[in-house]
Amino acid sequence: MELKPYLCGPSHRFSMKFRDKRTAGNAATKKDLKFTVKSTTQLMQFLADSFPGKSRNSIKFLLKEKLVTVDGKVETQFNLALKTGQLVTILGEKQVVEKPMLGVEIVFEDAAIIVINKQAGLLTMGSEKERTRTAYAMLTSYVKKEKASNRIFIVHRLDRETSGLLVFAKNEKIKKKLQDAWNDTIVERTYVALVEGEVRKDKDTIVSYLKESKALIVHSSQNETYGQKAITHYEVIGRKKGTTLLKVNLETGRKNQIRVHMQDIKHPIVGDKKYGAKLNTIGRLGLHAKVLAFHHPVTGEIMRFDSAIPKKFQ
Repeated sequence: MELKPYLCGPSHRFSMKFRDKRTAGNAATKKDLKFTVKSTTQLMQFLADSFPGKSRNSIKFLLKEKLVTVDGKVETQFNLALKTGQLVTILGEKQVVEKPMLGVEIVFEDAAIIVINKQAGLLTMGSEKERTRTAYAMLTSYVKKEKASNRIFIVHRLDRETSGLLVFAKNEKIKKKLQDAWNDTIVERTYVALVEGEVRKDKDTIVSYLKESKALIVHSSQNETYGQKAITHYEVIGRKKGTTLLKVNLETGRKNQIRVHMQDIKHPIVGDKKYGAKLNTIGRLGLHAKVLAFHHPVTGEIMRFDSAIPKKFQ
């Protein structure tokens, strides 16, 4: 909020009504009141001297509602020591502090899409146990601040424990366009995976057929009638202390595809107990969606985003 120049001295009568919380809304129509500290004192005493006739409860209410700033910083401590020359401001309206989107970093946004970098531990969308702390819920709140009717649409997902790049659509038409032509739209999807053991082959391709069980575990088979065909390409980035860091490219995008294929080659992803891992040396799943490149659904332009490899992986 921009502070308009409105100077007054200690003799100015404080006209805002703060008899109780119901009248606090009157402050929204008032200007900020500014005072310069003339001598050392405590904040409570300074406010009492500045507004003779106002009760201590009224002044405490100002502090409680975060309507008092000292040199531009909100203060609630009544016994704060003030120095000569400091500027005390009574705000005409309460400052709104936006809650940060913990675990979500917006890396690109336009009228059609939002691309984010998601941290590990955050769901893409809600589950029966978690509805609010999801990337979808946070982005929904974010776009509604501009206009209440704005919405967000999920195009694809990352597992809760997988970090990295995700694209969301801002309307249903864009979502459908991206999903219906997903294989043609995607130019590159590159992950980095920290896996157990030292992978011998410097590069290879894994092909199998995946099917999810009723227990929500994806199984792999070489039987082409078993499930959906999945193709994963990998290349070794480095080997260290009984682990291998891989660059992984997806030719298909099946649920848990990389995790299952790493289990197939006897090198499960670090921290992936669900698919056979015994190590959890980094305190999270060792999978990160590093590169996402695709044709923009409106312009057709190739959009390429690159997210840094988590430091724990290295």
